[in-house]
Amino acid sequence: MEENLTLRDIKPLLEIPDYSYYLFIGLISLLVVIVLLLLFFLIKRFWKNRKVNMKKLYFKQLKEVNWKESKQAAYEVTELGRHFSDDKRCSEIYRQLVPMLEVYKYKKEVPSIDDETLNQYNLLVHVIDESI
Repeated sequence: MEENLTLRDIKPLLEIPDYSYYLFIGLISLLVVIVLLLLFFLIKRFWKNRKVNMKKLYFKQLKEVNWKESKQAAYEVTELGRHFSDDKRCSEIYRQLVPMLEVYKYKKEVPSIDDETLNQYNLLVHVIDESI
């Protein structure tokens, strides 16, 4: 009689699938991708800002021309002014200035720079300063 006393209403344990390990790995992978993207964009931004703006460098050189040596100054202004020919207004003022500077080039002895040429140069510098 004791043999018939086995319990029949208790079922065996069920195996519950555990996905927490996969979720953890997925979350870590997602975080790593986000951090890498942030680093990429930050490095890209700093790299872009690191580049030297050549127009600003040429403008600085143009402003610092020594007008006491009129021949050398005429050559420097002619060379540096070419870099600003993309702007229509700067290009027009530069084209008016170049014939004025021709007087001070190609000669052994040159006079000092006249006021009209200096005024045209100052106008060019002012217009370039506004456009940059």
